[in-house]
Amino acid sequence: MGLTVAEKIIKAHLVDGKMEKNAEIAIKIDQTLTQDATGTMAYLQFESMGLDRVKTEVSVSYVDHNTLQEDWKNMDDHRYLQSVAARYGIWFSRPGNGICHQVHLERFGLPGKTLLGSDSHTPTGGGLGMLAIGAGGLDVAVAMGGGAFHLIMPKIVGVKLTGRLKGAASAKDIILELLRRETVKGGVGNIYEYFGEGVASLQVTQRATICNMGAELGATTSLFPSDEKTKAFLEMRGRGNQWVSLQADPDASYDRIIEINLEELKPMIAQPHSPDNVVPVAQIAGLPVDQVVIGSCTNSSLEDLAAVASLVKGKVIDPRVSAGIAPGSRTTLLAAEKAGILGELIRAGFRILESACGPCIGMGFAPKSGGVSVRSFNRNFEGRSGTADAKVYLSSPETAAAAALTGCITDPNQFKMEKSNLDRYLAEGIAIAGDGMLIPPLPLKEAQEVVIERGPNIKPCPRPEPIANSVRLPVLLKTGDNISTDDIMPAGAKVLPLRSNIPEISKYVFTRLDPEFWKRAQEAGSCVIVGGSNYGQGSSREHAALAPMYLGVKAVLVKSFARIHKANLINYGILPLVFSNPEDYEQVDPKDELELNNIYAFLESGESELLINNRTKQKVIKVKLDVDERSRRILRAGGLVPYTKAGGK
Repeated sequence: MGLTVAEKIIKAHLVDGKMEKNAEIAIKIDQTLTQDATGTMAYLQFESMGLDRVKTEVSVSYVDHNTLQEDWKNMDDHRYLQSVAARYGIWFSRPGNGICHQVHLERFGLPGKTLLGSDSHTPTGGGLGMLAIGAGGLDVAVAMGGGAFHLIMPKIVGVKLTGRLKGAASAKDIILELLRRETVKGGVGNIYEYFGEGVASLQVTQRATICNMGAELGATTSLFPSDEKTKAFLEMRGRGNQWVSLQADPDASYDRIIEINLEELKPMIAQPHSPDNVVPVAQIAGLPVDQVVIGSCTNSSLEDLAAVASLVKGKVIDPRVSAGIAPGSRTTLLAAEKAGILGELIRAGFRILESACGPCIGMGFAPKSGGVSVRSFNRNFEGRSGTADAKVYLSSPETAAAAALTGCITDPNQFKMEKSNLDRYLAEGIAIAGDGMLIPPLPLKEAQEVVIERGPNIKPCPRPEPIANSVRLPVLLKTGDNISTDDIMPAGAKVLPLRSNIPEISKYVFTRLDPEFWKRAQEAGSCVIVGGSNYGQGSSREHAALAPMYLGVKAVLVKSFARIHKANLINYGILPLVFSNPEDYEQVDPKDELELNNIYAFLESGESELLINNRTKQKVIKVKLDVDERSRRILRAGGLVPYTKAGGK
């Protein structure tokens, strides 16, 4: 039987296990990326390994999240990251060079390669035919040190695209339609692989948009084949010699197939407060809008900006709308200027923001109180924008631009749009931009002489302690379904600068749900968190596990987990437990005391179920530990760092 594209890449990189569904496998990682909100901790962990140099083909450190420099903290982190990159053979992308996923796609991404990134939207690289996976910073640090990445062999879901997009429908509408069907937890344990005649009609940047927001499905990753469009993308960037064709075999088999007819697709929009709360734009047309922002790693390419410029040409945005544009990279910004796109946007009334993540993670350009913001971003979790009661809608750049012009949610098909040939301008932008904002790795001898700069905000990474064999843990917090990592460990201008200071950032754990949680956790000494379905969805930020570990969280008991967060909990020695009977969720309340006995024997036995005694209610609850054998050993050791130091693989 033939292989899918994903299976071909996995097979070529398999270092342990068998490529069988639900089997534990380990794959070699060719490339890594970090960004500054997760990178400081990842590199502190890499330093502790005592290596002289990274062992990957390419590792890149990007600065794109913490670029709002209200004080010295973020700049101190940037200097630390730059000096670490120089010391250990890592490329460094300077502040202002662009968003990590956009720049990596342009400069480093290659079909057939594996990429592990400390950002959940790393699957953007799938637009080039990469197997690109988001993970916690500790997993990325291990990969930089030459270690394999361990995962359960995913199911491969084929997404068959037929026809061509019509009118103002865009690539963003494809992934919004998929989210409408699959939901934010429908992709857990899956790889989404796109195929069919419709694929050839999509540019690489459009494919990247789809793969980027596949993270919102909870998927392991998403990817497209590598074809002539991929080749043209690389040739335009002077990397045509790195192209390889990569297609699924004609007799490849998918675990299931989803069909999307692009001809029938209409502009879609995700309503607050979840990326899967999707309806056709026409269904809510007329809703007043206060703010529009176009950009983020999802929709900030030159093609996206050109579409917006075409729609707003000769017009001015509605007086009550505040509108911003964040180009994805310095190259995109320069090409947009050459093509006259930038001028059209400025004349229309858009504010030009920095080429960075910015508003997507609450770093500036927050909506007004209670405001409605239409954004071409990937997440609209409550409070993520920086305004607690804002209502954020996710749409294509075309739909967002239409809202900016009319002051309300509007079907962009009512506006005339012209398609333009951007190749010449893109080539000029690339030539002007050059690689001056990318600092290449130093030779080993020079690198060994680099002194790493550490500001006062950079603190050592706390080490977990193994859970005791028997514990009594108070339930310190009970949450509902779809709790995101933003709910556990917020982003934003106030919190992000503390990413390298766990004692300080731990004070913000669960602040959206319980502002006093960190104080109560310190008083309790150790505790358990109880949650609903899809616990830990969203960002890959390991701080959502690391800071709770620092506060004494020993176990998290939920109906189901999001993939990356579950892995991060294991990496920091926190037991990720699941109710065997979801109805037992109702049998546990805050302040209940849960007793777990003979934990070591349970971890070593390989048994999947454990009995927990709710001493407060005098009830016994059956729970599952659904992890592989290696994860059990990591939990017994107290986390990945002590496990690795003890010789574990």
